[in-house]
Amino acid sequence: MNQVYKRILLVDDEENSLAVLSDILTHDGYDVSTARNGLEALNYLRSKDVELIITDLNMPEMNGLVFLRELNLIHPAINVILVSAFGEVDSYLQAMTLGAFEFIIKPVDYAELKKAIIKIVQKS
Repeated sequence: MNQVYKRILLVDDEENSLAVLSDILTHDGYDVSTARNGLEALNYLRSKDVELIITDLNMPEMNGLVFLRELNLIHPAINVILVSAFGEVDSYLQAMTLGAFEFIIKPVDYAELKKAIIKIVQKS
């Protein structure tokens, strides 16, 4: 399948999560970049474009919800999938209100993540 969404930015403070997810998505044909927190991701986005961001909720420096708010100010059209080890209803509702496309609970079910990415591709 020729993906519409080639460039993905992964944002997570857990090195292992970044490495595993990056390997899986790269194997699926995506061009994957990584950032260890929201501030690093925003700095990256000042000079590079991506079509999809997959970000953790709980990170130092800037959590996923604050990152999503900041992202909406500079790149409101980028699709975001938020990932969290905690299934907090309040965080889920805030993420959806801020425009997140999907909210996935860790440990990430890669089949579920791939379905979400395909939904994003199909809606565009």
